[in-house]
Amino acid sequence: MYIAALTLDVLLGDVRSLKQKRAVVRPLVAELRRRFPGVAVAETGHLDLHRRAEIGVAVVSATAGNATQVLGECERLVAGRPEIELLSARQRLFTEEE
Repeated sequence: MYIAALTLDVLLGDVRSLKQKRAVVRPLVAELRRRFPGVAVAETGHLDLHRRAEIGVAVVSATAGNATQVLGECERLVAGRPEIELLSARQRLFTEEE
C-alpha cells in the first residue's frame, strides 16, 4: 500500500478579499474531487491570505506508479487553470512501513 501526498502552493489572480478567494478555491477543490473520486482534497494553508492558497491532495493506491500518476494529473489540472499561478508543487510518497 502506498500513500501519496501533493502540496500545491498557488497564487490567485485578481482576488481582493477572502470571500473572492473562496469563490476561486472552492470550485477548484470540488473539480479535483469530481474528476478524481479516489483522492482527498482540502485547502490546507495560507488561510488568512487572500491571494495565496495551499491545496493538499492525498491518494491511497496499491502501486507507487498509480499514486504518483494520479497526483501528476491533479497538478496538471491546477496548473492549467488560467486564473491561478502554480508557485510550487511537492509530492511525497509513503509506504505502509513508514
